[in-house]
Amino acid sequence: MPLEFQLCPGRAIGGDHPCFIIAEIGQNHQGDLQIAKKMIKMVKECGADCAKFQKSELEHKFNKKALERPYTSKHSWGKTYGDHKRHLEFSQDQYRELQKYAKEIGICFTASGMDEMAVEFLHELDVPFFKVGSGDTNNLPYLEKTAKKGRPMIISSGMQSMDTMRRVYQIVKPLNPNFCFLQCTSAYPLEPEDVNLRVIKTYQTEFPDIPIGYSGHETGIVITVAAVAMGAKVVERHVTLDKSWKGNDHQASLEQKELAELVRAIRTVEKAMGSPVKRSLPCETACHDKLGKSVVAKVPIPAGTVLTLKMLTVKVAEPHGFPPEEIFNLEGKMVKREIAEDETVTEEAIESYNTKTKC
Repeated sequence: MPLEFQLCPGRAIGGDHPCFIIAEIGQNHQGDLQIAKKMIKMVKECGADCAKFQKSELEHKFNKKALERPYTSKHSWGKTYGDHKRHLEFSQDQYRELQKYAKEIGICFTASGMDEMAVEFLHELDVPFFKVGSGDTNNLPYLEKTAKKGRPMIISSGMQSMDTMRRVYQIVKPLNPNFCFLQCTSAYPLEPEDVNLRVIKTYQTEFPDIPIGYSGHETGIVITVAAVAMGAKVVERHVTLDKSWKGNDHQASLEQKELAELVRAIRTVEKAMGSPVKRSLPCETACHDKLGKSVVAKVPIPAGTVLTLKMLTVKVAEPHGFPPEEIFNLEGKMVKREIAEDETVTEEAIESYNTKTKC
């Protein structure tokens, strides 16, 4: 059984617990605090488990030349990449305000710490768990310091190799057993042929003592639902209020109706997964009573006859008698009374017949 641990207060993941659904607001709030709050509320109303953002301390995430690089994209919020990122980055006080709002409406709140100083702030903020974005999964010093904080971790695996993920496991596991890997491909939007959901099964085999999940950047909800059917215990999807807004992530994000449908679909699939034990269920009784087949006489069978398979056939019959799987056991048995052609063969007509399977 994969490891189970509490990710948010009162909400465990792994084992037989429901899939934990993270709505990644990221920086789709356009740098507007009121839009961010509106998105948190939308996430709550759709039934997701967590509203997540991305926190950076820009001078620790980027070097000076990266921040000074001209940024002329149609998605730009400034003349340089630094200006663009500063427009989208909430302050620490703003994060405290967002956290307070999320608590007021009753939804788990956290963020990806995009650099070591951001992790320090989020730790101070007392977020329930750390999300490690794909860009930091091979940042081994960052991983080590984050793991030592002792909070649960969810680690995406976009842009990484299996060898890297093994190394990440070896570093994090001794320091912090409460972590999860997410299969992820870092492309926006993500084409189906690049999703590779089978990696979920590979991770489940390679790392059987941690929960495995999925972080998706595809359009629509079908692939994410399939990931849950394959055993994903955590899923993460970007969300937006309007896919036409400026920003690279909006096109690969879910609007409110899609997010709500994703949550409903995941919960339906979880119900449908059911039990691994194959058995006849009470809900099947009506169908069985109407269409279930029984052994009947193919020809008239006089009393004292020893049955052969040539005398028997299978039909929907009234009354019910021996189920079809008993037909071979009837061969060689003697009948106590005459059985008419097309009559149901019942136990009372057979001499000394004992069966554990009765219909």
